[in-house]
Order: sequence, then structure tokens, then C-alpha cells
Amino acid sequence: MPAEQSTVAALCAALIRFDTSNRGSGDAEGEREAAEFVASHLDADGYPPVLLESAPRRSNVVVRVPGTDPAAPALLVHAHLDVVPADAASWAFPPFAGEIRDGFVCGRGAVDMKDMCATVLTVLRGWARTGRRPRRDVVVAFVADEEDGGRYGARWLAAEHPELFDGCVVGISESGGYTADVDGVRFYPVATAERGTMHLRITAHGRAGHGSRPNDDNAVVSLAEAIARVAAHRWPVQLTPVVEAFLARSCAAVGVAYDRDDIDATLRRLGKIGAMAAAVVRPSVTPTVLRAGYKVNVIPETASAEFDTRTLPGDPAVLQAELDRLLGPRVTRDYLRCDDALAAPMDSPWFEAMAEALRAEDPGAVVVPYCMGGGTDAKAFATLGIDGYGFAPLLIDSDGGYDYRAMAHGVDERVPIKGLEFGVRVLDRFMSTV
Repeated sequence: MPAEQSTVAALCAALIRFDTSNRGSGDAEGEREAAEFVASHLDADGYPPVLLESAPRRSNVVVRVPGTDPAAPALLVHAHLDVVPADAASWAFPPFAGEIRDGFVCGRGAVDMKDMCATVLTVLRGWARTGRRPRRDVVVAFVADEEDGGRYGARWLAAEHPELFDGCVVGISESGGYTADVDGVRFYPVATAERGTMHLRITAHGRAGHGSRPNDDNAVVSLAEAIARVAAHRWPVQLTPVVEAFLARSCAAVGVAYDRDDIDATLRRLGKIGAMAAAVVRPSVTPTVLRAGYKVNVIPETASAEFDTRTLPGDPAVLQAELDRLLGPRVTRDYLRCDDALAAPMDSPWFEAMAEALRAEDPGAVVVPYCMGGGTDAKAFATLGIDGYGFAPLLIDSDGGYDYRAMAHGVDERVPIKGLEFGVRVLDRFMSTV
């Protein structure tokens, strides 16, 4: 094993030890210390970094590695330094201790996404120590605030410092390129699309009054009924080209029938790989927050809820009209956030280069395009005309009961060291030669 690969686990563990919990609404910590750690590593390896703060302690690091072909369009590699909070009482190990045990690096951020931060830093260190350069310029961004929409991170960088990304046409980041084993077939889904994000606040309006008196215009009741109607609604299947390609190619790889007229049956036949598409064959509207009342004997005039709505490419007005019908006449809605769905070319030289890099390390790899159910900082960089792919390679052993998809934002988050080392090799090949 090359010496630089053996450092990736230590780097990942060190990054986890920075508690970069992002609680939302501007409440975050540790990003500056993590950014300074990253910047010091880049500087020590001969890559002068740019360290920028969008607000006090909301730090971002950007570096450009010159390629041998200055005429080639540049590649963006971006990873976020913040993580979601962790309740230590629920964990089997301290979430921010960065322990290495039983072949895993353990802690919050191990797969979301300090693993990729570590693999990218390891690739760059390997280049520096061997005097290698990539074919094209590679811009690497370690950013703040992804877990709360990127207002202090990628969105701020794209709006205030677009010059840092001059020439970039494609970006890679989290949520793709990992192993998903289905009956011995090793899939590697690479994200070429992600659903749109539409966060809504709905408000029910009624007549205030005393809790002991009959009231047929109770805002709390109207809100509860509206939420129940939305939750019970079965949104129709909406197949996008990426999802169709994912399903058709996956069915062909495992030898099951692709029934376009019965997508749910197709998903069941695909088993674990089908579960990856279950969230993206339809839009979704999920109630997540409730607010009503201030005293038990007072009927409030208003009651509100917040919905995490995820959309697919197409006309959002159709979904909005159906949502308004379900909410009813006494309920209004307001946008908290609205980001369109994204799609990058799935049959492109970029995608094929990712597939080739995976197959070079795993000749049995079946590389398929897929659509992410959630969202990433790719939406921010899309405003600069940069196509985004989810490509954070990781080898997952099918034995041992490790559930990779349960790790991000979950309890006892951890990442296999062998998977990290695989990721270094795949990213090195891709970033060097694409």
C-alpha cells in the first residue's frame, strides 16, 4: 500500500475530532478550526489555500491545483466541513473522538462527509510528494454550512467569489460511487441528478376563543386535517430520464424484468438497489414541524406547520396546485426555500471517466446513474454553470452487517478504512486523468 494511502484513516479521524456541528439558523461551531486544519495541510504540501469567512467563524477553504493542459476546462471537487449534531447518549462511542476501531473510523461525519475531505487531501498529498500534476486544473473547495443550505458556504462562495471557480464546468461531491451489493452484483451508483428542495410553511387561520367553548373554526383542527390529507396522498409516479436509466440498467444487471407500468413491482424485484430509487420515482411532501397555541385554555387564531417538499424536474406548478387542493381553503402556504431539481449528462465523457476509475479498482463494478433523494451544494455551484455529480468513491464489503445508507445523520456513524483507501485510489485516477 502506498504510504499516502495509510494516512487517510488518520486524516479522517482528525477531521472528526473537530466538532463542526451545524444546528441551523446560523448556529454552528468548529468550522474555523477544521478549515484551518485543512488549510495547514494544503500549505504544507505546497498548495497555497485561500481561506474565506462569510461570517465570523464560518470558514471556507479553496485551492486551485494547476493542470498540465491549461486549455482544458477545470474540474471542481467540493466537500463540506460541517456535520449534523449528535446525541452522545445514543452512541456506542463518543461521536467526536475520532476513534479507529475494528477496521473503521468512527464518529459524526465519517460518511457525511469528512471521509471525502480526507480522501481528497490524501490524493493531493500524494501528488505533492511524487511531483505529479493533474491533466486539467482542479479546484478544491472545503466549505461551511452545507447541512443548513450553504448560506455561509457554497452559496456565498458562488455569489461573492465566483472568480475562484473560473473555467470549472463539472463538479464532484458526496453521495455516489459507493458499493451496493445485490446478490453478488456490485453496483456503484453515481449521482447525475438530485431532487429539488421546496421547504414550505403552511398556516391555518381560524377564530380565537376560550378552550371551553364550542368553536367550528379552530385553526389547530384545520391544520391537523390538512396535514392528514397531505400525508395520506399518494403522489403519482414521475419518471425522469435518470431514474429510468437507473431502473433499466439495474434490472438488466441482475436479470429481472423492468415493468415501466408497475414501477413499485420493479422496485421490489430489485431489492436493495431498488430501495435507492423508491424516494425518487415520485415527489414527496413530508410534515416535519408543528407550531400552535400558547396556553391550554386558549384556542389560537393561527396554527402552522412546515413541510420538507422534494420535487422532480418538471413544472412545479402542477405539484403546487395539487398541494393547495389538499390543504383546503383555510390554509395558506409560504416558501422558506425553493431550489430547482438538477440533472447532469449521464452519458458523457465525465461519467464514463468515473466509471472507468471505478472499474480499474473493481473490474466487476456495475456503474449506474442515479438521482439523489436529497440535495447537496451542487445546487449552489450550478448557478455558475457547473454540472454536478455525486462521486465520493467508497468500497463497502457486503459481509459484516455494515449498513452504509444508515450512516449519514444516523447513530454510530463510521466508515471502513479499506473503503477509504479504495476511495483514494479511485479519486486519484479520476482527478489525475479525466
